[in-house]
Amino acid sequence: MRIPLPPVPLPDGLIEVARQFEDGTKTPVEPRNAATVVLMRPSPDGPEVYLLRRQVSMDFAGGMCVFPGGGVDPRDFDATVAWAGPSPAEWARRLGTDEETARALVCAAVRETFEESGVLLAGDSPETVVADTTGEQWEADRHALESRELAMTEFLAQRGLVLRTDLLGTWDGWLTPIFEPKRYRTWFFVALLPEGQLTRDVSTESSSVHWVPARLAADQADGGELAMMPPTYLTCLEVAQHSSPTEVLSVAEGRTVDMFTPSVEPLGDGWTLSMPDRMRPLVADRRRP
Repeated sequence: MRIPLPPVPLPDGLIEVARQFEDGTKTPVEPRNAATVVLMRPSPDGPEVYLLRRQVSMDFAGGMCVFPGGGVDPRDFDATVAWAGPSPAEWARRLGTDEETARALVCAAVRETFEESGVLLAGDSPETVVADTTGEQWEADRHALESRELAMTEFLAQRGLVLRTDLLGTWDGWLTPIFEPKRYRTWFFVALLPEGQLTRDVSTESSSVHWVPARLAADQADGGELAMMPPTYLTCLEVAQHSSPTEVLSVAEGRTVDMFTPSVEPLGDGWTLSMPDRMRPLVADRRRP
């Protein structure tokens, strides 16, 4: 499945639809809040990222390679969740939202990562992290979380664990264009694979999983070997500019989220979707003959 990568000429019909939303003729769908985590590990070719290929049958991004993540669940708002690391107030500052939403986004990021990769960013103290999540009981809990039979707060309490929110870094934010029928307001986090833990092909929403250097993932997307939505592709390009996951996390310490919504902009004699200005040079370099 080949998905054109930015900048992509847009068909005339889509331009007309986009204009109807921009002038108020049509009302955009209300977006759902979501969190996604760029899970990384070191490699000789720079940071490797963990990608899931979504089932082709999925009604959103079917067949696409994505990072672990998903929508915020109402129970992610539980203020009693065991917490270690920056306060919800600090996360609110980094994520550009209120404390309640920030807490829920961080919980969703950790929960979805566990559900979709088997990796758990939690420990039995603020200084430790779970070393192995591959046992049968861990898998039973992961299934219960995935099916919503178990809430994240209950899961952590039963195991005497705290969220290691300090293991997450703030990276970016993307809001689906106003003309899309399904829209997500997605906060992007970065995290290093904890020592001793293993990713597993466990998500019911994916057909396969891949560890691949971010630089190679972008190359494979350019070559049509991997299908990616523009935010995933551009994130791989940006992460690939750094030599290691540690460097990515260091950069993340100084970042705050300014949610970006792609809009229609001119491209030659046609139109395309915009991208954050900081990413334009990265894309231009790859498109040069």
